[in-house]
Amino acid sequence: MLSRKGIIPEEYVLTRLAEDVPEHSRFRARERRARFVGKNGTCNVAHKNIREQGRFLQDVFTTLVDLKWPHTLIIFTMTFLCSWLLFGMTWWLIAFAHGDLDHSTQLQAGGSRGAGEEAGGFLPCVTSIHSFTSAFLFSIEVQVTIGFGGRMVTEECPAAILVLIVQNIVGLVINAIMLGCIFMKTAQAHRRAETLIFSKHAVIALREGRLCFMLRVGDLRKSMIISATIRMQVVKKTTSLEGEVVPLNQIDIQMENPVGGSNIFLVSPLLIYHVIDKNSPLYDISPQHLNHHEDLEVIVILEGVVETTGITTQARTSYLADEILWGQRFVPIVAEEDGRYSVDYSKFGNTVKVPTPSCTARQLEEDRSIIDSIPLSPKSTSRKRSFRLKPKFTITDEPS
Repeated sequence: MLSRKGIIPEEYVLTRLAEDVPEHSRFRARERRARFVGKNGTCNVAHKNIREQGRFLQDVFTTLVDLKWPHTLIIFTMTFLCSWLLFGMTWWLIAFAHGDLDHSTQLQAGGSRGAGEEAGGFLPCVTSIHSFTSAFLFSIEVQVTIGFGGRMVTEECPAAILVLIVQNIVGLVINAIMLGCIFMKTAQAHRRAETLIFSKHAVIALREGRLCFMLRVGDLRKSMIISATIRMQVVKKTTSLEGEVVPLNQIDIQMENPVGGSNIFLVSPLLIYHVIDKNSPLYDISPQHLNHHEDLEVIVILEGVVETTGITTQARTSYLADEILWGQRFVPIVAEEDGRYSVDYSKFGNTVKVPTPSCTARQLEEDRSIIDSIPLSPKSTSRKRSFRLKPKFTITDEPS
């Protein structure tokens, strides 16, 4: 793990790294709600009893790209070997039908002659074909265009010329598919999402007199994510008025960020927050609900276009109820130093306790006097470094 080597702090989670399970949670793993989306962005969904498996073969290219690297390499290797063997057998049958193998045997018994000048003026379809091994070697030479010069196709057999054309076309198609799959697998969008990070915990605290659900998102690379958008959903089990049980009901929640709307300018880490109002699915959530028994999961999805490749990427994470901290907020990590802004990623996920009412947003809206009874902390001030300016010139009195 990168965090164990000291490269990346443990206060935040990479979107593709596996979640570190605390020691104390192992004893209550059975009681905890199963995740719909993991901390590393993987979807915890198993597809079973798929009857129409042939649909995957209708889109062969996507199927090959989705396969793991060992399976892809094995398929490509077997494809090349099968094509070489198939055309090797074809060249051997052409030579056998034309009688090249018998004349080659007589030529070897009577002594060597020039290429194409075999016994009785016989002209073979392919020169120097003595057995299936030589036909297999000629098949490899034709498909990969090696051309050692010992074997060649003559104008004696039109069928041999046709097979030569077909094998060249088949070889080009296999090479094109192989190169396309390798390029798509190496340039997949989730590789860029490795450096898009989310805070390990989300927080709920007061902001402008209202309870807000907040999290922090950042990008470790200097290359930007163009047209980055972020959205959040609450996934929970619900029951309709008719008694229908929806095990995974996805509810969109309105999100706000410092630049407004769902688009973000992800140059430095940003605080993304959601105001808990009467339209929010978190309207009746209190500190007592934030435990591992609660059926609640907040999914965060960040999408954008990679600046260097132009490929759309997506990073995901989720927060269960016991991963939401009540009455805390994130510490500032951006400071101005030496005429530029610096980000201290060692404090990316650090939080501090702040005065927050232990009631739901509904109760807070109905009784605004609850805020008056809370001793609000003074506004936090960022520590500024003091610099001693060295004068670049001195002023002296003119001698009279």
